[in-house]
Amino acid sequence: MRILVLSFYYPPDIGPGPLRAKSIVDALLATGESEIHIDVLSTLPNRYHTLEVPAPLNEQLGPVSISRIALPGHKSGMADQARAFVRYARSVQKHVQGGQWDVVVATSSRLMTASLGALVAKRLGARLYLDIRDLFTDTMEDVLGKSPLRGLLPGFRLLERWTFRAASKINVVSAGFLPHIQKVAPSLAPTVYTNGIDSVFVETNFAKSIPMGKPVVLYAGNLGEGQGLHHILPNVAAAMPSFHFRLVGDGGMRKALMNSIERLALSNVEILNPVARGALMDAYRQADVLFLHLNAYKAFYKVLPSKIFEYAATGKPILAGVCGHAADFLRKNVPGVEVFAPCDSDAMQASLKRLLAGPPRIDRAEFCSQYLRQNIMEKMARDILSLGRSVK
Repeated sequence: MRILVLSFYYPPDIGPGPLRAKSIVDALLATGESEIHIDVLSTLPNRYHTLEVPAPLNEQLGPVSISRIALPGHKSGMADQARAFVRYARSVQKHVQGGQWDVVVATSSRLMTASLGALVAKRLGARLYLDIRDLFTDTMEDVLGKSPLRGLLPGFRLLERWTFRAASKINVVSAGFLPHIQKVAPSLAPTVYTNGIDSVFVETNFAKSIPMGKPVVLYAGNLGEGQGLHHILPNVAAAMPSFHFRLVGDGGMRKALMNSIERLALSNVEILNPVARGALMDAYRQADVLFLHLNAYKAFYKVLPSKIFEYAATGKPILAGVCGHAADFLRKNVPGVEVFAPCDSDAMQASLKRLLAGPPRIDRAEFCSQYLRQNIMEKMARDILSLGRSVK
């Protein structure tokens, strides 16, 4: 069986996208299916311009062939990300000419990779499996606001409808996405295989060796409009000088965040460039509280951030400015969490104080066992492989 995997990001690039794509490939191999060959079409590491990660253009790892496409540099703006994707899409279409695959798998946060997967599968006469990690049209409706670009939304919705209806099977990482998917593609029965916890997190001791100085509140991830940190963190840091706020990441709103920090002359906030996973785990170890935040957008009522699973595995207290499905999931499944309304500075301060009054370590063994990534992805891999068998 030949499987083509499309993912705009792939290791050694960092972030949830590369981890998700790699976990799909690993799970497909782990099923023990004989005569399986997987072709991965991705890009050279490019998620953050502040982090350079070397990687070969082509790599052969047993039955897995990885081809990485070189892209023009970008700084997370819409225009340069669009140019980068156009380069990727053209290269993918050129690469698959004359090839034969049984199944095309596209894992996609932005709609475009999923749509590219639909186009490629149609041209190849292959079955299509979509792994949807975000609802692009919902997010863009909030992000664009009153921008003239809002006029593009009807076109994106038509593209979304065509893409989802082209799939033989579709998976979502959040149960909050199900009503949207079922409305757009009513003939499909979507599955929900969430993100999960890698075994290395379960096996690592994240206890802080020597607590000293100000309590450290760590945020690790994207610094974009979707996270909305620039709306809340500077004000909270100014009101809580006895805490040290450490941010590890990059994104489109990093400059705005830094400008606010400088304007308020804050000495208790530091922003560090993105780091590889090993260094990130060290950062988790040195933190007292792990911080998660999403902007106050209606679209984010449906999401389930992948960061929840990593954070939970450390056993550290979690401070979460989220709403909707993510808030319900945390309250129901993860002990040692304080949830507050996004962009509410007063609520964040009160929640942080309550966390520091509680235990520094929380037993989440049951949660980790339930959401071990390997087990989740094994089920997903069998779904993907069933498509290939159905065309025999």
